[in-house]
Amino acid sequence: MSDTPRHAIVSLLIGRQRSAKVLSSEIGIPEKEVYDHLEHVRRSLSKTGHHLMVTPAECKKCGFLFTKRERLKKPGKCPACRGESIHEPLFSIEVDPDRPDRTNVV
Repeated sequence: MSDTPRHAIVSLLIGRQRSAKVLSSEIGIPEKEVYDHLEHVRRSLSKTGHHLMVTPAECKKCGFLFTKRERLKKPGKCPACRGESIHEPLFSIEVDPDRPDRTNVV
């Protein structure tokens, strides 16, 4: 695949949504490391004009969306109903159409 976990994450996320858990299994690194790499990818992408898109986590019990959450990790509890069953956030990369070089995103 790619040389580094970050390059692998970028290639898996361009044009497709994935959770950190799915990325972890596809790349073969712990989920905690995926979140660390995603933070770096987000900072690196901002310099290139591309964007890490985050579909926010959602409470399975009441449907609360964690839209204002800055951290990428899945929340532990819902602030509305205190439920702990939460859909994890999904990540994808939106490539700037004016910058066709997708190979050197990170």
